[in-house]
Amino acid sequence: MSKEAVISVRGLRNSFGDQVVHENLDLDVYRGEILGIVGGSGTGKSVLMRSIIGLQNPDEGEIRVFGEDTRDSDPTEQVEVRKRWGVLFQGGALFSTLTVSENVQVPIREFYRGMDPAMMQEIAAYKVVMTGLPAEAGPKYPSELSGGMRKRAGLARALALDPELLFLDEPTAGLDPVGAAAFDEQTRSLQRTLGLTVFLITHDLDTLHAICDRVAVLADKRVIAVGTIDELLALDHPWIQEYFNGPRGRAAVASAQRSSATGNR
Repeated sequence: MSKEAVISVRGLRNSFGDQVVHENLDLDVYRGEILGIVGGSGTGKSVLMRSIIGLQNPDEGEIRVFGEDTRDSDPTEQVEVRKRWGVLFQGGALFSTLTVSENVQVPIREFYRGMDPAMMQEIAAYKVVMTGLPAEAGPKYPSELSGGMRKRAGLARALALDPELLFLDEPTAGLDPVGAAAFDEQTRSLQRTLGLTVFLITHDLDTLHAICDRVAVLADKRVIAVGTIDELLALDHPWIQEYFNGPRGRAAVASAQRSSATGNR
């Protein structure tokens, strides 16, 4: 049985002036998977995500999400597709002048302007608790939260519309190892419970080993390989070998093996 590609990118080209970031980039993200996106600095991981969600206008290429061409669809179709995804930007990107609850309600107000305010408040409260925050976090402002709590608040906002597709941009960056592991566990739990497809940009090798079903490697202005970590390790590309077989990569493997052994006891 063939897999359903929730995201399909073909021939993508992105440039900024004379700097070409992507050239002839192809990528498929399949329904129900957590796909990790990795690459060196300047390879355009966030630019790729922004292209898919419509915040970056590519020079060339086709981008389909849920089968819809996001570049050529009429505005009504674009809105319907956007309702089906949620985005957690780097650092959470919360509005500092809004409470956590009000931040979570932002996408609801954008797409369902006639909804009863009490209903929006109830949905926001549910999403806050769903992502592991205490209920009392709802009335607080981002400045009153820890870094990990702000990430979870951003995740609650990304889940506000019950999306099928979730974009996460460096969700564990800046978190200590315990907080990062907890966020990974939360992501995997939500993905399984809600049946999410997750597009996950990360440089965290522990995250890749812990929750990603496949990993896509950005290098040489395109996706040079996609597969499980074991499949990627079989390739002889220098960046892949340095990244996954370097000291940090070996430490991540050891950590994953310890976690697996602990879980099997």
